Order: sequence, then structure tokens, then C-alpha cells
Amino acid sequence: MHRAAVLKLLRAHATQPLDPHEAAMAAEIIRFVEAHADCLLRSCVPGHLTGSAWIVSPDRTRTLLTHHHQLDKWLQLGGHADGDGDLPAVALREAQEESGLTRLRFASVEVFDCDRHLIPARGSEPEHYHHDLRFMIEADPAEPLVISPESKDLAWVDLARVTSLNGEESMARMVRKTVAG
Repeated sequence: MHRAAVLKLLRAHATQPLDPHEAAMAAEIIRFVEAHADCLLRSCVPGHLTGSAWIVSPDRTRTLLTHHHQLDKWLQLGGHADGDGDLPAVALREAQEESGLTRLRFASVEVFDCDRHLIPARGSEPEHYHHDLRFMIEADPAEPLVISPESKDLAWVDLARVTSLNGEESMARMVRKTVAG
């Protein structure tokens, strides 16, 4: 399993001007990837890597959110790496699978944001962390959406409304970064 590409992305992101909380998470995720050869697999019990798509309209005034079925939260689209060390490709694949959108394009293949969050235990799956690399992807809000079984709903949301749907700091941080351009 190749972690070199992930580490290159994370190290480049860590050199950017990040708020203190995200900077600490970036450093923590780098340490996690360095310490766990199996970090790209769900079987890595302490946690594993995920790739997310912060999908925005071309004018950067709206983002596409999913009402996640299991977590019952409005979130960006994304999912497990499942052994794939190409995290931008993971984010793009998950965005397509979870939205039905076909005309997606990267604003950049550099990491837009990173986050580490605890996923609660479910069934036989223990509580674990998702070490999430997030990529900004543009899409046309006029393109029809297809709701996947992972979602209760999909919606294009004005950036000003995102934190009313999900007030978590990581969501607010992505909104701030988008607005700042």
C-alpha cells in the first residue's frame, strides 16, 4: 500500500496558512499515516483515511450537502479510501456515487481542508476516527441529482445557511475558506 502520495498532499497542506486547530489536525494525520501502514483500509481499527468532496457552484455561493443516512447530519460528500492512495480520486468517485453528478471538476487537486472526527460504534464496528482529506470540486447546480442509499437527501445550500444545518467547526471552516477565496 502506497502512502507516499497521501503524505505528499498532507505535508504540502500543512505548509499553508491554516488556523491552529486545522494545523494541529494536519500534523496529527501526518503522524497517523506515518505510523499505520494500513491507514487506507477500513480494517485499521484506530481509524482510517477518507476522501471528501466539498462541492461548490462555479460562483462559489453554494455547496452540495448530503443528509447522511447513518449519521443523521448534513455533511459534504465523501467516503472510505478502501486501499486507494489517490485521495483526490477517492473524493471524486464518492462525489459521483453519492450525487449522480457526472460533470464534476477539481478546483484544485491540492487538499482544501483536513479534519479528524470520531465515528460512533455501530453494530460490530467499533468507534474509530476518520482522517479526512477534503478537496474542492466544482459542479453545475442545474445538473440533476440522484440520491444514493447513503443519503436521506441532497441539497444545494447557500454558504450562509450551511452552519444552520450543521454547526460543526469543520463545516464553518470550509465555508470561511470558500468565502475567502
